Amino acid sequence: MGLWSFWSFAFLACVLLYAFHPKFVAQAEITFPRTMDRFYRLEVTPPEARVSRKSAEIQVSVKVDNSTKVLKPFQSEADDALKPNNAQQEGNGAHSGMEAPIGIKPNYHNGHRISGKKYGNISEDIQARPSASIMLESANYVRRKKAKRSVGASYSENVDRSISGEAQSKERFVETVQGVSSARAEYRRAGEEARGSNPRQSEPHLDTSTFALSGDSAHNQAMVHWSGHNSSVILILTKLNDFNLGAVTESSLWRSTDYGSTYTKLNDKVGSRTVLMYLYVCPTNKRKIMMLSDPEVESAVLISSDEGASFDKHPINFNILSLLFHPAQEDWILAYSHDSKLYSSMDFGRKWQLVHDNVMPGRFYWAVMGLDRESDVVHIETRIAKGRAQYVKCRAPRCTEGNRQYLFPGHVDTNSLVVQDEYVFTQVTKSGRASYFVSYMRESFKRMKLPKYCLPKDMHIISTDEKQVFAAVQEWNQNNTYSLYISDSPGVYFILSLENLRTNRGPAGNLLVDFYKVEGINGMYLANKLVDYHIKTFITYNKGQTWALLPAPSTDVAGNNLDCILPFCSLHLHLEMSENPYTSGPITSKKSVPGIIVATGNIGTELSSTNLGMFITSDAGNSWRQIFDEEHNIWFLDNGGALLAVLHAATPIRHLWISLDEGKKWDRHSFSLAPLYVDGVLMEPESDNHIITFFGHFSHRSEWQLIKIDYKGLFNRRCMDGDYQTWYLHNKGELCVMGEKQIYMKRRPGNRCMLAQDYSRIYSSEPCLCTAYDFECDYGWERQADGKCSPAFWFNPNGAAKSCSSSQSFLNSTGYRKVLSNNCKEAGRNVYSPRREPCRPRAPRGLRLSTSQGELSAAVGSNVTFTVYLDDGDSLRTSIQLDFGDGIKITYSNLSRTDDGIKHIYRTTGIYRVTASAENSQGSDSSTLFLHITSPVERVYLSAPIVAIRGKEANLTAVVWPSHPRTLTFFWWFDNSSEPIITLEGSISYTFQKEGKNKVTVQVASGSTVMQDSKVITVKEFFRSLLLSFSPALDEHNPDIPEWREDIGRVVRTALSQVSGVPVDQLLVSLYPGLPTTAELFILPDEHTSSEHNRRSEEALERISDIFVTALNQGLVQFELKTDIRIIVYMTQQTLAPLVDSNSIHSGSAMLMLLSVVFVGVAAFFIYKFKRKIPWIHVQTEDSHEKEPEVISTVGQNDSMSKVKLSEFPSQKELMEKELEARTRGGMGRNMERIVTREFPNCTNV
Repeated sequence: MGLWSFWSFAFLACVLLYAFHPKFVAQAEITFPRTMDRFYRLEVTPPEARVSRKSAEIQVSVKVDNSTKVLKPFQSEADDALKPNNAQQEGNGAHSGMEAPIGIKPNYHNGHRISGKKYGNISEDIQARPSASIMLESANYVRRKKAKRSVGASYSENVDRSISGEAQSKERFVETVQGVSSARAEYRRAGEEARGSNPRQSEPHLDTSTFALSGDSAHNQAMVHWSGHNSSVILILTKLNDFNLGAVTESSLWRSTDYGSTYTKLNDKVGSRTVLMYLYVCPTNKRKIMMLSDPEVESAVLISSDEGASFDKHPINFNILSLLFHPAQEDWILAYSHDSKLYSSMDFGRKWQLVHDNVMPGRFYWAVMGLDRESDVVHIETRIAKGRAQYVKCRAPRCTEGNRQYLFPGHVDTNSLVVQDEYVFTQVTKSGRASYFVSYMRESFKRMKLPKYCLPKDMHIISTDEKQVFAAVQEWNQNNTYSLYISDSPGVYFILSLENLRTNRGPAGNLLVDFYKVEGINGMYLANKLVDYHIKTFITYNKGQTWALLPAPSTDVAGNNLDCILPFCSLHLHLEMSENPYTSGPITSKKSVPGIIVATGNIGTELSSTNLGMFITSDAGNSWRQIFDEEHNIWFLDNGGALLAVLHAATPIRHLWISLDEGKKWDRHSFSLAPLYVDGVLMEPESDNHIITFFGHFSHRSEWQLIKIDYKGLFNRRCMDGDYQTWYLHNKGELCVMGEKQIYMKRRPGNRCMLAQDYSRIYSSEPCLCTAYDFECDYGWERQADGKCSPAFWFNPNGAAKSCSSSQSFLNSTGYRKVLSNNCKEAGRNVYSPRREPCRPRAPRGLRLSTSQGELSAAVGSNVTFTVYLDDGDSLRTSIQLDFGDGIKITYSNLSRTDDGIKHIYRTTGIYRVTASAENSQGSDSSTLFLHITSPVERVYLSAPIVAIRGKEANLTAVVWPSHPRTLTFFWWFDNSSEPIITLEGSISYTFQKEGKNKVTVQVASGSTVMQDSKVITVKEFFRSLLLSFSPALDEHNPDIPEWREDIGRVVRTALSQVSGVPVDQLLVSLYPGLPTTAELFILPDEHTSSEHNRRSEEALERISDIFVTALNQGLVQFELKTDIRIIVYMTQQTLAPLVDSNSIHSGSAMLMLLSVVFVGVAAFFIYKFKRKIPWIHVQTEDSHEKEPEVISTVGQNDSMSKVKLSEFPSQKELMEKELEARTRGGMGRNMERIVTREFPNCTNV
């Protein structure tokens, strides 16, 4: 009994003393809580979604996850006994509130790319790096949306708002929907909140301090920037965005110089009334800061060269939507404006000048150093029409029209230009089928070659790393999936790597592909593939040559055995890339710690969005362990030597987890006295300062809380040589990976020493002998089940060898091409490498001729590029002749000389037969295409008689300017006809069967351009007509346009009616184009006259005609053109109007006319014979130019008129023949006969 009392007392004393001993609370907790806090998720949307939104319209993804028990396999019951029952229940109560989405502003041109570029629709990808400035909106229930690797980010107006450069930069934009000011004093802590005053220095601990941005609790947005490069400066821009007004009404600028321990408000330095909108940091010099003010209040930029210590304000006259900094020159900037104009500044925003207008958003790029000759070169896509654009290259300071280069022949699709590394991509869509083009190392563009029957509907560039292109291609038979294709170095020939990649569309319509490049391991990728309606995760170690399922862990997080056997059960991972640099995303790896991958996933038959846990591999994917059974954000600390885990929480949290042994053991640390709603975590992974900053708020109405965490206390010293160990990279036991055996070095798990940035990760590397899987199947070849490559059914491996043009032998493919960056070496006979073979004589076969863009039409004067392909033949000894069809031929000695295309310019319009011929001693072959050369139709004029005879043909002519022989299509519409008459000629004869007014419309189609002209033709049984001329003064005021001619005709008709008393309805006056001004008067029968009274009506027309002849000859018909300018109308010549019947009256009129003509002829002959004997007679007349209706006269009123001699008049016989011919043709309107009669001079001018 005494012994029992003694031990009872001892045990009680130990428990009481231990409970109050400082050491207990100073130590890091090793156990896991039964109920975990969650780090709430953040909804991701594109920046444009944030413009002018009301708070009620904010998209919110609310999810409150039920916390579950988290155990470690090695957790002991004693550990559980030490925990209070309710110590881990933190803030599970519900809160009301909405969360605005996050918008990421990626840096497209600096730093490592985690996404590719889109082209097809081509859009460039978001490069979601920690350096990118982001927009966060802080609230209680925002679920983090997983953003997949984006290869088609939208280029809307704000996509580049916060380009900030390299990975060392940390800019953040944080938005809180609501908040009320409650001033809080800054307080500091060290270690756990209950820690004693004298903790042991050797124990792992965190030093924390909290700062509240007092006075800005109403501000619901913030942008945060950490200069990096071991700088202690942090800048925070907070704003009040009024969602009802859709505008920012207030802003504050805060600056810290002690890594975030304290902040100073800088509103007085930038102007107390200045409303700041955005913050930019130069990626090549983090000390240079640029801020934009609200253009609605004051359009200006504020510039600092000392990390925000001072600012200079410079006004600008345009609204900046996005900025692009030069990759090398710190003062060079491109700015994109709201009106699609691109500006450049060479002095960091102090002065700006216009580079180009009509620029597509996001489609402008600085020069790539080492590839572009001048560093100030910019690559631009400019919009020229709907769906059409041009690729323009010029130098930013002087991008005038004369200095611009158009490197791609012809137009490209809008939003298709991508300039990335050594490549320039673009797209051209013709006849509904897209063609993709690439320029490698700034050489000429070449069409990208996919397998023949791939027939892509869409293509996205994923990556251009290591001088190779990874592309996601949607084939003709795919709807929701894409296939992965890999190119050769020039990016021309593509082969299939993996089919049916899982894809989705982002909120902006950008393509999201489940494809992930593992950092630090060459040739290692992960992908999610659709297999029998199930999404499964696959891994490759040889750059896509072979893919395998991931093995599942043997036990779960609690240590229970998992009976998951391949291939029926495997591990599946979410491969989305976080578009929010504040979160780690569902998968993460780091170049400085090769082989370690941490990801969110599940175990089973397919990928799921439920029952998710966290998994880790330390041996590059060969084996996996489960570390949490809930989703966490996980970051690498200390250059990858430690792991930081923060739970996804919809409730406030105050703990984080740190592991120093690759996730085998996790230490829990408290970072806040009170639970914090965490909006994000900011860190500088490449620096040695060991600082982390948490952003959030304690309650829905508190101001921003910035918690600085210094985790240097986790380590007790620098790592030495003895602190490292080696490990072998392998693929399921195979040590040769990408052609070499590699041994890596890493810190021994559990050692609490700090890693140096410059320590070598690769311990040794030794090349291996090549195998078949060190090679990929060459273009046109396919991998078979036995691993060998054989030709596809559509591919002829014995095709033309163009390399024969430069030597007597060529390298013939064996069906394999070495995987780029593979370092294997071949021993003995080269089994897989191309073999050199002699060039053997072969007759040319399969000659194909096409234009570079596949077009069969071109504009006159443009440079047409022809390409010639030969499927089979001796290219060295085969001559190529190209007949352009316009009388010019060109001959090449061999096929290789046509590699860059054959250029030719056609000077006239027409359809040309272009023929290519290939010939050698073994035979010949030829290919032909028909090329349409057109020019834009500028004007169409329908030449038609104003009056026509019913039942007789009338000639109609469509005159096109400029002329287009044989390249136009004419559509003739008559009255209410449902179908047109289609001709290839511009003239037609048509018989009108109905009296009255008939409307004729002609449409002229030239390519995609259609123009038309219309005329109204009056159809009668018979009529009379007279040719009219005018006083010369009318020519001086003749603008020669249709409207003017119509108005003058109406005035002349009224004057004739007034003089003669004939009703206006019986008169029509038509003026002819050109100079001198002439017209034709048509006298129509009375509409009320019946058919049986035609004879009397014809006699009436004769009397009316005589009246007009008398009045015109006496100069009685006049009208006033302007004040003091009166125009007299004369009769040029009376025509024999065609009548229905011919009788004695008509014959008498004809005889009278014939006698008049004879008299005029005799008089003309008399004057000609005796003009030299009559010196006082001087005959001068105007040159009556032939009035060709197709050419609008440009003769000015002061142009000299040529003299017409009376000796040049036609004879009496010729005159009679022309009159009779006019009569047989119907004497209608402006036909050739009318033009001929107008060769007579105006008698009044003689």
